[in-house]
Amino acid sequence: MYEAFYGFREKPFHVTADPAFLFPSRHHQEAMAHLMYGIRERLGFIMITGEVGTGKTTLAKTLVNRLEGPIQTALILNPTYSGVQLLQAILRDWDVQIRCANKGELLVYIERFLLKQAELRGNTVLIIDEAQAISAMTLEQVRLLSNVETTKTKLLQIVLIGQPELSQRLAREPRLRALQQRIAVRYHIQPLDEGEVAEYIRHRLHAAGSEGNPRFTPGAIALIAQTSRGIPRQINLLCDQALVAGFVRESREIDESMVEEAQGVITTSP
Repeated sequence: MYEAFYGFREKPFHVTADPAFLFPSRHHQEAMAHLMYGIRERLGFIMITGEVGTGKTTLAKTLVNRLEGPIQTALILNPTYSGVQLLQAILRDWDVQIRCANKGELLVYIERFLLKQAELRGNTVLIIDEAQAISAMTLEQVRLLSNVETTKTKLLQIVLIGQPELSQRLAREPRLRALQQRIAVRYHIQPLDEGEVAEYIRHRLHAAGSEGNPRFTPGAIALIAQTSRGIPRQINLLCDQALVAGFVRESREIDESMVEEAQGVITTSP
């Protein structure tokens, strides 16, 4: 709608999880460092948590792109899978051809794959997003997958990514105690501070092809930071609607009044 007016290649504040737009805040860099360390050291379970909209899915997709060498990855984005469906999805991501739907046989396929990877000196990573929504039974099955190991190393690195409720569930539910004890690396992503919000906006504009336009005034940025509480998804929604307001007014400077208008649109949206 407004891309040509501002000179963008694409919308800068879309809410899809696009690794090309990942903003390297301090917390996101630290989260990535924890992930890479846990995977390279083959520590088994890694858990990353953060509030809704803090960029966890984008971080997960970026991780898949950054892993190099003989590493096989499976990224699970659907938390509603049953145990069998989860195993099937994992094998599909690893490009393993399967001809069964039996849980026991699927586990055999996974064990064979992991042992073959070990022979090839490769690493294997399973990343599960929205893990707080997975049933306790399926989470316990995920834990059992980690039992495939040699005497010296873990054959499967498992990354659990979820909202803060994930940590609470692991601490509260008795049947998840064993999983809780196996998590070797933990990190919680915090929202952006006001300075990072300004950098985040500039980063997204540049990634979309901006060459100086539009310009968000300091007052607009301060209001966005306050209203969004530093949550990237909320920043995106506000900035996108503020750009619409600027487009309607034929202004390439986004001020507080446009952000206030954006607030009204977001608040009244169904």
